[in-house]
Amino acid sequence: MVESSAKPFLKWAGGKTQLLDEFTKRIPPELKEGKLPVFVEPFVGGGAVFFCFNSRFNFKECHIYDINEELILAYTVVKNKVEDLIDHTDSISKEYFSKDESGKKDYFYQIRDEFNRAKPSINFHKYEKKWIERASQLIFLNKTCFNGLYRVNFQGEFNVPFGRYKNPKILNEDLLRVDSQILQNTTIHLGDFTDSNSKVSQKSFVYFDPPYRPLNETSSFTQYSKGGFDDSEQKRLAEFFVKCDKKGAKLLLSNSDPKNINPNDDFFDILYSDYHIDRVPAKRVINCDGTKRGEIQEIIVTNY
Repeated sequence: MVESSAKPFLKWAGGKTQLLDEFTKRIPPELKEGKLPVFVEPFVGGGAVFFCFNSRFNFKECHIYDINEELILAYTVVKNKVEDLIDHTDSISKEYFSKDESGKKDYFYQIRDEFNRAKPSINFHKYEKKWIERASQLIFLNKTCFNGLYRVNFQGEFNVPFGRYKNPKILNEDLLRVDSQILQNTTIHLGDFTDSNSKVSQKSFVYFDPPYRPLNETSSFTQYSKGGFDDSEQKRLAEFFVKCDKKGAKLLLSNSDPKNINPNDDFFDILYSDYHIDRVPAKRVINCDGTKRGEIQEIIVTNY
């Protein structure tokens, strides 16, 4: 086991850092006893649960998946080329901080434009040296853009504006090195959540963190994944959850609780009626309106 200082190196919509204690309270006894040597996360996102659990428990192997190609590219570079990534990010960071406020803003948009222009030339399925520059640009944009959002337009271009932070922490060398160490027992996969099927067995602990079902039309997190994640996708996930359950894996899933808005909305209660559902308090982390970052309930579903 590695020290538990590992945590997400990117800010990501729907991050689960605040719910780690609730998840830890609900881990199956087999995990504590070392009887679940395989960790699978079909929607890794920022990886708060992955970094926490892979630090605490002796997994023989981990498998993380996401359909966001930029995210998977960044994980791969952190795992395999962390020192090169640190060097490149350090150069970007120094250039940024050498400028006045107006210059910093211009530099942000310069990097954003370069990032978007280069995308068609990136092979996201095979590592190449230019991945290092791209991962460092993603980290830079993530740390300096508005609210740390990741959002793309219909052309797939990153379009979040400048964040105007006083002194953003762009490069965290220690964190990147610890995360790289944590990733050494991990296979990183670009793909749909169902692609994880081959890694799921009675020896697996699987954590599902899908794009949350929006509580209203203006709070949708589905915009962060190309193609969205509507109710039909939530139902497809529930079917996959059942499939994994039948394989004997231990499963934990989190999602938004529609009862926050409509007490009569039983969407998830019906979808996961054969499983255990807990409701826990959580705070909204990413919202452009600061008055809407209050406490809400989220659901935790387990098959044990």
